[in-house]
Amino acid sequence: MLEPLWQGVLAPERLAANHGATCELPAALESVREARRFTTATLRHWDLAALRESIELVASELVTNALRYAVPVGAVGTPIRLSLVRWTSRVVCAVRDPSGVAPIAKDPDYVAETGRGLHLVESYSENWGWHPLNGAGKVVWALFLAPVTMCKE
Repeated sequence: MLEPLWQGVLAPERLAANHGATCELPAALESVREARRFTTATLRHWDLAALRESIELVASELVTNALRYAVPVGAVGTPIRLSLVRWTSRVVCAVRDPSGVAPIAKDPDYVAETGRGLHLVESYSENWGWHPLNGAGKVVWALFLAPVTMCKE
């Protein structure tokens, strides 16, 4: 269980300089594309381009879910926050939204065009979960292992 890990993931005392990046995204369909761009640029800056495809896919799925289930498209004043945090051997991709409703991985319908997002998150990450934020929404996160030799300090 990684809840204790998540509770301190964005704590400033746990991060060295340039080990965390956050992007606020409006409740708009274009935010999924912006999430991918932000993720690519951040991982490139950290010399973790080898993780780009997996983390970019997960970031776009988590932002899509936040837009679909937590924030109505076009809602003003309720942004989604995408954060990437890295340590020597791991990276966390986290999306914060204003809904306290738990994400639920549904049984996949193999002919449906949607409904597999959390299954993709589970497949591409080492682990994933969510954490409620005391009535202020939730954070859905995914953990990725990064070979130590890939990390730039």
